[in-house]
Amino acid sequence: MVRSLPAGIVSTDPTDLAASAVDQGPVLDHRLPIAVVRAQSVEDVQAVMRAAHVAGVPVVCRGAGTGVSGGAHATEGCLVLNLQGMDRILEIHPEDEIARVEPGVVNSDLNAAVAEYGLMYAPDPASYRLSTIGGNIATNAGGLRCAKYGVTRESVLALDVVLADGTLIHTGHRTFKGVAGYDLTGLFVGSEGTLGVVVGATVRLRYLPAAVETVAAFFPDVAAAAAGVLAVGRARVQPAIMELLDGNTMAQLDMEQGSNLRSRGGALLLIQTDGYAAGVEAGIISEVLTGLGGDIKAADAEEAVRLVDLRRHSRGAEVDDDFRVGEDVAVPRSQLVHYIHQLQGIAERHGVGLKVVAHAGDGNLHPTFWVGPGDVAKVPALNAALDESIDVGLALDGTITGEHGVGQYKVRWLGREQSEEVLELQRRLKDVFDPQRLLNPGKALPEGRTRQQAVASDVG
Repeated sequence: MVRSLPAGIVSTDPTDLAASAVDQGPVLDHRLPIAVVRAQSVEDVQAVMRAAHVAGVPVVCRGAGTGVSGGAHATEGCLVLNLQGMDRILEIHPEDEIARVEPGVVNSDLNAAVAEYGLMYAPDPASYRLSTIGGNIATNAGGLRCAKYGVTRESVLALDVVLADGTLIHTGHRTFKGVAGYDLTGLFVGSEGTLGVVVGATVRLRYLPAAVETVAAFFPDVAAAAAGVLAVGRARVQPAIMELLDGNTMAQLDMEQGSNLRSRGGALLLIQTDGYAAGVEAGIISEVLTGLGGDIKAADAEEAVRLVDLRRHSRGAEVDDDFRVGEDVAVPRSQLVHYIHQLQGIAERHGVGLKVVAHAGDGNLHPTFWVGPGDVAKVPALNAALDESIDVGLALDGTITGEHGVGQYKVRWLGREQSEEVLELQRRLKDVFDPQRLLNPGKALPEGRTRQQAVASDVG
């Protein structure tokens, strides 16, 4: 099968196979792919999918590999299809406020290109300097600006997708509004490469804000900072960015980045307002948070950039493994204070470390649990803490993933959130798009029955 693929884009070099086997998520079942294919064109992707369809070979798509849920981990006997080489910005149309891009375009590169027209691409995951638009679409990535501008799905208008048999389709439209037919574009966004291979996207652009104001509010503890989130909401001010960092996170940043955050308080609420009313909104926020006991500092432009950059580094330099796992739970904002309190209790009961950062404006928390790298005996306690944190989040009407995707790592928890009827309906949808279940097997959705088993059961 590999020999039938276009020459010059296939590698079976052991170094390439190893480098393409995992993303930044925890590895539960390490596998090497049989080959890595570096696509340069839509035609390359079609050729790969046609060959894989005939041979019955699984295909795992990959961008920059910055995902943290194992969505790009290689599976047994698979090809890894790397789309980073498809990195052209095909069109920027300032009047229509759209851009057309290939999947390998890096998020920050697109923003740099459209900034010349006074525009921006709003989704901005912490990995925006590395992650690709295709990868962002695969996981429906979020980011710091989600509080005001929403996640990736809100900025994707149309897609070009190669299906499992090599067929190329186009979904969506160039217009901001459009309700013709089912929303297949929305279905593909966040499907983690399990329904088709995104080879092009038409994305919506937003205006670069005329002004940006940054408020850094330090509180004695994380509960007080979380209460500040609700207080800002009650003031009916809509920040563009509203991020929460606890004391352990600030201490780690101080150690790694040379900052002095922890000396200024036990928790930080970092808020940005944007637009012509940015100054007025920042003033309202400062007054509200001061009333809650916050130590407020209006950051100048240089410090604002530094603080936001520190927040983007708040996961630390470590990659998740058996001893450290960063989570991605979202809860209703009204439950933010309670959930953080519950997380602290979970960590104490299980004797594991905890740090918490959050996209507090939309209730998306990233708690990280850890044990020492030599504490093998504590790994079961770490896993128990993770399980309990998921259960508590769900009990608060939350979800197991706000923006990182289910991937391989969180498949075990999806059944706790969704009923078997809902899971089975999604499997039937996958069978429509990928009847051989070759696209990213074992990710995003528990496998369940094969299509043949389901048909046999229905007939019986």
